[in-house]
Amino acid sequence: MIVGICGSPRKQATEYVLRKGLDMLEKIGFKTEFFTVRGKDIGFCRHCDYCLENKECAVKDDMYSLYPLLKDAKGIIFTSPVYNGGISAQTKAVMDRCRALVAADRTVFEHKVGMAMAVGGDRIGGQELAIQQIITFYILNGILPISGGSFGANLGATFWSKDTLEGVKKDDEGFRSLKKSVEKFAGLLEQLRFENKIRG
Repeated sequence: MIVGICGSPRKQATEYVLRKGLDMLEKIGFKTEFFTVRGKDIGFCRHCDYCLENKECAVKDDMYSLYPLLKDAKGIIFTSPVYNGGISAQTKAVMDRCRALVAADRTVFEHKVGMAMAVGGDRIGGQELAIQQIITFYILNGILPISGGSFGANLGATFWSKDTLEGVKKDDEGFRSLKKSVEKFAGLLEQLRFENKIRG
């Protein structure tokens, strides 16, 4: 199962492109789950260390609907709008709150595959900087980051929305980067599934 996390508080371009990516994966044969921060109560990490002692987060909010999805997922896609040259505060809150999962099980994210997507209002608005933050989260937690490769999707899928939903729908280059990223992402998931089948 692949879980796609939309880090936008609005139902606009970021949610649209993530759903398109998940649709591509479903057509290949993957089961997907969509999670959005929109309308959710997700507090920031207090770094209170409650999770280290109790193996769960002290903040009882909507992260508890995401935790089981992240545990079960073989693949994770973080998609964020670009805010001030980086990921949104909501995306960062989700990442920081994953500390509780790792506190309960240090291997919870190991050997999962991670893909990143970012949507900016400007053509060069910080999309790759946002994706780098997502990739850093993946690396720190043992998630295998995947991109679409050179010539158009170097770090992941990047979109130029012109701050409108219609703008992102017309971003052919963005959808080319999405297609390349999804293909690499699906390919690695299939390879890992095949290898696990052989070992099992």
